[in-house]
Amino acid sequence: MSNRNVVLYYAWSRPGEIGAPLEVIENRFPTLFESRRMAYPRFEDVSDASLFDQGVGGFLDHVQKRNFAAFVELARAVTGRPAVEIERVTQAGATPLDAGLLDDADTLIIISFDSLRTGQAAGEAEVSAVRRFLAVPDHLVFVCPHHDIGDVPELPHDARLQRQLADFLHHGDRAIPPQQGFGGFARSLLAGLGVPVENRFGLRPAAREDGTPAPIEIDAALDRLHLLKGVESFNLHPHLPQLERLDEANGKLDVLARQKIDLSAPPHPFTSERTTFDALLQSRPDAFPGVLLVSDTTLFSSTAGGVDNLKRLWTNVLGRPVRA
Repeated sequence: MSNRNVVLYYAWSRPGEIGAPLEVIENRFPTLFESRRMAYPRFEDVSDASLFDQGVGGFLDHVQKRNFAAFVELARAVTGRPAVEIERVTQAGATPLDAGLLDDADTLIIISFDSLRTGQAAGEAEVSAVRRFLAVPDHLVFVCPHHDIGDVPELPHDARLQRQLADFLHHGDRAIPPQQGFGGFARSLLAGLGVPVENRFGLRPAAREDGTPAPIEIDAALDRLHLLKGVESFNLHPHLPQLERLDEANGKLDVLARQKIDLSAPPHPFTSERTTFDALLQSRPDAFPGVLLVSDTTLFSSTAGGVDNLKRLWTNVLGRPVRA
């Protein structure tokens, strides 16, 4: 059994997400009611409106957080203690990612599933707290944004619609609006740490002929913690971001794993340049004493396939040897 202490930090603002205008389809989560309608009969167990909030809050509780339940359960099994789960902003107020929250932790996973519309950003004290956390060699941080689809404000109206349609046809998920961006907290934190990364696009990953996720391309020589030992693939979430390193991040972060794009899907502008996207980044040994990784949020989700391989990754993260 591992002695790891895990903090799972959901970087969204619950009031900000719940307060999204429902008449606007862009840049918001669906409601639980909309999810039930689009995915019928998948969510019939939460269809009773007298028991389950049918709005965005219900979606966060009964769809979004449910996606991470398998990781939380495995963390308890491997470590013998529950992962600490924190939402950044609730109706009761804000819980910043500060030193007090991290005092007893050695593994921090930031689920930056915050809508860009809500303006979540890491303050100076939060950046400093994470930097101090990474000053301990044994500490590990995953910063996990999600996709940024349809964000092309520089284009005129008709061209913007055509580009958003191309994005929509490529990923093929009818539950996704023309524009939906997440991960503002992740972007601000990474920039504050001196390793700016943007989560670009929503790319459809490739699958094997049997429908399971295609193998990832791993740079095994860089995997110094052996986090990808026994891991052959990630998942098939239909809209995954290219984790694009900017400026000084190119000299501080390596690409540990790439994922193949489904080239049978309708074309996307990115596929004219690349057949893979950068799916997992890792800090170089001279960037921080601890280890910083950047991935999509769904690397800790169990609802898009590849669960056996994801559980191997989670077990490697939770069971990694102590580093002095």
